[in-house]
Amino acid sequence: MKFKIFNYKEVNSTNDVAIDLIKKKNYEKGIVFALEQTKGRGRYGRKWISEKGNLFTSIFFNLKKNFPNIEEFTLINAILNIDVLKSYCKKSKIEFKKPNDIFLNRKKICGILQETIVKDKKKYLIIGIGINVVSNPLLKKYKSTNLFLETKKKNDPKKIVIKICNKYSIFFQNLSRYNFKNFKSKSKNLLMRV
Repeated sequence: MKFKIFNYKEVNSTNDVAIDLIKKKNYEKGIVFALEQTKGRGRYGRKWISEKGNLFTSIFFNLKKNFPNIEEFTLINAILNIDVLKSYCKKSKIEFKKPNDIFLNRKKICGILQETIVKDKKKYLIIGIGINVVSNPLLKKYKSTNLFLETKKKNDPKKIVIKICNKYSIFFQNLSRYNFKNFKSKSKNLLMRV
């Protein structure tokens, strides 16, 4: 499956743009990428702090019958995005904290938000991904970090989005060989122990 990347300078929320592309423009799949996000959101409608220079993107696609279910995508998303982060932070410890956070050296670096909508009796999955690339917010619950702080290198969010896009494309190209047990066993080694 190939994904078209929709580029924006500024959006309220990349997930909201994805919903509009599905509902109003009839797109079945794609990736929304924005340089700025003014009203990003996390789970339960919580505010996602979107500092300029970080990564804001949403992948969306029609959930077909032969696709994994939404619960399985929770793990799939984590593993695919961890694989991308590992390409930047090879020696760092990267872990997944259920249901939707990725930690680097015990500090939060990425959040993932899954949403579903139905249009014309078709169900769509929207996966919002936020990665701290150049800055990180101060959080009450956890320490946080960013790619620049961890790698001492400047990374282009657009290039990271292309890597994410490629990871998902390869996943769907190999869907016939998909085995949830493999993802589950891989995730056990990545789960954060509190």
